[in-house]
Amino acid sequence: MGIILYALDGCPFCVKVHDALEANDIEYETEWTEALHSKRDEVKRVSGQRGVPVLIDEDHGVTMAESANILQYIDQTLAR
Repeated sequence: MGIILYALDGCPFCVKVHDALEANDIEYETEWTEALHSKRDEVKRVSGQRGVPVLIDEDHGVTMAESANILQYIDQTLAR
């Protein structure tokens, strides 16, 4: 169990989430996605949409998209 981040290499919103996780010493696994939306079937399967970033917190049963929401979640729930 843990934190999984679905991200796209070069995505500035994904970088913000990566940076926040790193700054708070939060252990997580990154699942790198395809650049083409049409090839992001795994992201759609877990989140219902194809956009990234998507954060999954298996310990709390949370799946969320949108970097602003994820950053707020990190700050309010995961940060130590």
